[in-house]
Amino acid sequence: MQQWQIRGFEVSEDILDQCDGSLLTITLNRPEHGNGLNDTGIAQLTTLLQGAAARARLVLLKASGDDFCVGRIAPRGAAAPKLEALVVRRGRDVVFNCYAAFRESPLPIIAAVRGRALGFGCAIATCADITIAAENAVFQMPEFGENIMPTIAMSALLGKVTPKQLMYIAYSTAELDATRAERLGLVSEVTPAIRLDLAVERICGRILNSPQPAVLAIKEFARVAPAMDIRGAVEYARSLHAVINSSSEMRP
Repeated sequence: MQQWQIRGFEVSEDILDQCDGSLLTITLNRPEHGNGLNDTGIAQLTTLLQGAAARARLVLLKASGDDFCVGRIAPRGAAAPKLEALVVRRGRDVVFNCYAAFRESPLPIIAAVRGRALGFGCAIATCADITIAAENAVFQMPEFGENIMPTIAMSALLGKVTPKQLMYIAYSTAELDATRAERLGLVSEVTPAIRLDLAVERICGRILNSPQPAVLAIKEFARVAPAMDIRGAVEYARSLHAVINSSSEMRP
């Protein structure tokens, strides 16, 4: 398998990327392992997301095979006794950095999910701005049931689900089918598995056929406004509306 170096990590073809100038498609490519990712793969995903705006107008995250992602593959020795707290914290930065790359990307990120999305996989599926799930998709945060305190994955769901829903997802470790995941806010749309690609193609086409200033402004407002008070958010909406809609780039 081809390997190369990126930011100090050894990178393999466990993640594939393809860009046509408008759409950057990132494919998790370990189908024989449920597309579980080790820290190298997570770092590679982070780097691709961080550099996406220089290459494309939209990001699509999907997976090869039957599952989306069954979680993070922890490095050997991660559970060894007597690890100092600072060492543990530093070792988790690769995951937090990945979640931040989803939040901070100026581009919309769409996730296409079929099969299992567990732990880290559930988190990144939910982190996407739009998540289209096949009817056979299953979402779960299993950490609490494995005596792992799940606040890393919980942090990825902040702003995506209500606090009450977040508590239920974390404590219950329930396997959520696609319809229930949609009700809880993890998923944007549920579609028959045979129509997943068509559903994704439709939303990608809608975004790519729209003026890019509007595409970027919607993502920016959705990212920034929730942290504002209502008055500030409304004023920000007014300013964005005036600036973007008066731009010559909005006119054919």
